[in-house]
Amino acid sequence: MKKWLLAFILIIGVTALAACGSKDSSASGKVDKDTKEIKIGATAGPYSDMVKKAIIPGMEKKGYKVQLVEFSDYIQPNKALDKGDIQANLFQHTIYLENFEKENHMDLTGLIIVPTAPMGIYSNSYKSLDDVKDGATIAIPNDPTNAARAFNILKDQGLVEIDKNADPLTVSEKDVTVNKKNLKFQPIEAGQLPRSVESTDLAAIPGNFALAAKMDLLSALVLENMPDDYRNIVAIKTDNVDAQFAKDLKAVIQSPEFEKVIDSDFKGFGKPDWMK
Repeated sequence: MKKWLLAFILIIGVTALAACGSKDSSASGKVDKDTKEIKIGATAGPYSDMVKKAIIPGMEKKGYKVQLVEFSDYIQPNKALDKGDIQANLFQHTIYLENFEKENHMDLTGLIIVPTAPMGIYSNSYKSLDDVKDGATIAIPNDPTNAARAFNILKDQGLVEIDKNADPLTVSEKDVTVNKKNLKFQPIEAGQLPRSVESTDLAAIPGNFALAAKMDLLSALVLENMPDDYRNIVAIKTDNVDAQFAKDLKAVIQSPEFEKVIDSDFKGFGKPDWMK
């Protein structure tokens, strides 16, 4: 009798351990390779619109049921992705993703780069950069990543020269070797830059903030020639790189139908190298 009782207890114990192992596997966020139901996260605005207009229709044609989950910050989308609450997200560029996953001990991967709203130089004082007067003030983002983008635009337009040894991704005012118009740089929090157009001669405004302020991207004096490192990506968990939904998601974004929606509804968005 004792032997039977001991065997029964062992069976119950093994079953409980198996159940725990199954739960842990689910919590890892790895998706069943044949799943047809996925959630895609995006920040509210142009990129949630891109998911709705250019991505979901293509995925639905492939038989998927897709739910868009909107976020209001740049922290939660990656946390939700890491936990498996969503299967993909669209809101960040490669540099941000790599820094975030390193700092938070995550294993996320950029699946594919998508068209992205570029930074632009805007002005209510000038109609051309050629007209900019000596000593003009330009508002630039006060965070290092976006500030570097602003200085690269000014370099590309011939308004400043940058130290040849400087890393283009980390350029700052200290790397400016020649300031041809003696521009005065005014660092401002990126979200406040659209309002600064009223009080400064020029403003370097990231595309997402310009669109949030209902600005027309094509009204910029110049739009940046954006490196792919700064273009937004669709990100997934690295565990899901070979999942069928990831392959289908990439195929939808590479389709002619996707590009047609971009051309009609996202004017001014810079296309990644693979689309050119």
